[in-house]
Amino acid sequence: MSDTEPVQENRFIRHFELYCGIILAIFAAALAINDLGAGKFGDDELIAYGQAQRAYDWYNSKGIKQNLAEGQQELLQSLVAAGTIPVEQQAGIRKNIESLTEAIGRYKKEKKEILLGSKGVGEANWAQDVEGKLGQITGAKEYEGLTESLGKAGDLFDMGTLFLQLCLVIGAISLILKEPIQKTIFFGACVAGGTIGIVYTVLAYAQAIV
Repeated sequence: MSDTEPVQENRFIRHFELYCGIILAIFAAALAINDLGAGKFGDDELIAYGQAQRAYDWYNSKGIKQNLAEGQQELLQSLVAAGTIPVEQQAGIRKNIESLTEAIGRYKKEKKEILLGSKGVGEANWAQDVEGKLGQITGAKEYEGLTESLGKAGDLFDMGTLFLQLCLVIGAISLILKEPIQKTIFFGACVAGGTIGIVYTVLAYAQAIV
C-alpha cells in the first residue's frame, strides 16, 4: 500500500463525515417538521371528530322535535276527520295543524342544513341560525370529511416519521463504519430513506391542508 492511500482514505473520511453530518442535520430538521405537523393536525382531527358528534346530536334533537310535531299533527287530523271536534273549535284546530305543518317543514330544513352545512344546502335553504346569524353552519358530513382527510394525513405523517427515523439510524451507523464501501452503501440508504420520509411529510401536509 502506497503512502498516499492512507492520506486519501483520511481525506475521504473527513469529507464523508462533513457531508453526512449536514445531511443528517437536514433530515433531523425534516423529522421535527413532520412531528410538528403530526401533533397539530392530530389535535385538529380529534376536534373535528368531536364537532361531528355534536352536530349529529343536534340533528337527532331536531328529529325528535319533528317526530313530536308529526304525532300532534296526525292526532289533530284524526280528531277532525272523526268528527270529535265541535264545529266551532275546528277553525282553531286547523290553525294548529297548519302551524305544526310549518314547524315540520322548518325542522326538515334545519336537519338538512345541520347534516350538510350551510354551503351544502345553499342560501335559499338556510333555516338554522347561530347566534342570530344564518349561513354559519358547518355540517356533520363536512366534519366527517375533515376527520377522514386528517386521518389520512396522520397515516402519511406516521410513514414520514418511520422513514426519517430509520434514515437517521442508518446515517449514524455509516459514520461509525470503517470501510469506505460500507460507509457509502449505508449513506446511500440513509439518503434514500430520508428522501422518502420527506416525500411522505410533504404529502401529509398537502392532505391535511386540502
